[in-house]
Amino acid sequence: MNATIELTNASAASWTPDIQDCRLWINKALQEISSGKNYTISLRFVNKDESSQLNSEYRGKYRATNVLSFPTNFTTEMLAGLDSIPLGDIVICPQIVSEEAELQSKLLKAHWAHLMIHGVLHLSGFDHESDAAAAQMESYEINTLEKLGFPNPYLIG
Repeated sequence: MNATIELTNASAASWTPDIQDCRLWINKALQEISSGKNYTISLRFVNKDESSQLNSEYRGKYRATNVLSFPTNFTTEMLAGLDSIPLGDIVICPQIVSEEAELQSKLLKAHWAHLMIHGVLHLSGFDHESDAAAAQMESYEINTLEKLGFPNPYLIG
């Protein structure tokens, strides 16, 4: 199982994770939940204005946010014969991630890993709309982060 990551950095952030970290975190999340297939994910780092615009347009929330996920909705027929399954797009606002990490007293790299894993889970059909769904999603996040050497993000801050 391997994920191909298409990374675009449209932010002016002073620090963002490199492609190797992104690939590691995304692949580890997929290993926890997938059947061993190859995937493609588009990853975009954006400024607050673009994050706010996307959040407003697609979620009706008029503010910038840390991470947005846009899963592909390809039919089985469309996926037939593809070597790699396109999962969708993850959009992250580095400025929000940095602000949250500082506010919550979290290591910046750990918070990035958490949000990237969170985005992958959303692309894979997970949500946190009910208590049961949230508990399942958080369990995958915590276990994946632990395997990467990061602490439980729900116990920090």
